[in-house]
Amino acid sequence: MSFSGKVKEELAGQLSLARHCQVAELAALLCGCGRVEKMSDGNRKLWIQTENEAVARKSFTLLRKTFNIETAIVIREGSHLKRGKVYLVEVTDPARTEEVLQGTKLSVDNETGLLEMDNSLVVQMNCCKRAFIRGTFLSSGSISDPEKGYHFEIVCPDSRKAEQLQGIIRSFHVEAKIVVRKKSYVVYVKEGAQIVDMLAVMEANVALMDLENIRILKEMRNTVNRKVNCEAANINKTVNAAVRQVEDIQLISKTIGFESLSDGLAQIARLRLQYPDATLKELGMMLNPQVGKSGVNHRLRKLSEIADELRENKEELL
Repeated sequence: MSFSGKVKEELAGQLSLARHCQVAELAALLCGCGRVEKMSDGNRKLWIQTENEAVARKSFTLLRKTFNIETAIVIREGSHLKRGKVYLVEVTDPARTEEVLQGTKLSVDNETGLLEMDNSLVVQMNCCKRAFIRGTFLSSGSISDPEKGYHFEIVCPDSRKAEQLQGIIRSFHVEAKIVVRKKSYVVYVKEGAQIVDMLAVMEANVALMDLENIRILKEMRNTVNRKVNCEAANINKTVNAAVRQVEDIQLISKTIGFESLSDGLAQIARLRLQYPDATLKELGMMLNPQVGKSGVNHRLRKLSEIADELRENKEELL
């Protein structure tokens, strides 16, 4: 099961204790995957359609808990465009349909049958806002595998619903943004810490801990990689410097010889040729008397300057 699927399973298993929160979550599910259909006799029926079994179970439970409506979950095979099963939860009694619409404060688009939240009374309290976000994520949301990247999104059919949801999410100090994708409006969060906050808002505590553990491991890996890369760069720098030093010393040896050097420079020149892989500290320990790293570095720089002068003189002669 995907990480997104695990989050939805966890959220589907939760049930708010307060009825007003249950109503808010049901309202979100209805706005996301519900529809009202006008029948031939003029009455209306309500149904929720989803490809996620967990969402169907949650819808079934909320209808029973909030309005004492007993329904059944009908399972259908998906069309050629939708693979897998489709789950349908129906309220066929017109009176109960109207009761749900009034209780959730939802209005119906007469052309499409889609439901909208015109009245914000359902999400006045923070606990109800949490429940509403939870229901919206269950019906239309997804979250990426944190091993691969951080992305949380909820797809809305129109800009009004997207802006409404964005406002509710931002009330929890999460910087949700909106992007248009084809004919939909996507409310999304990309920053890892903000996605952790979203899981906390929805009270997906198990998923939150899983995500935090993955974030910690990724940060540890990144820290180790940075250190390894830094050490590798330092090693390359040291090796390149040693190679240049050996080339400089060999040039001095072939042209003016070590006899023309001071005792200190001649001594370090011979040691560098003999021990090309030695560090500055190790070279300093071999000298008599011993010299620190800065002293060794000073002498090697002096040898490099002499070699550069020899190269310049050679070019002038040519």
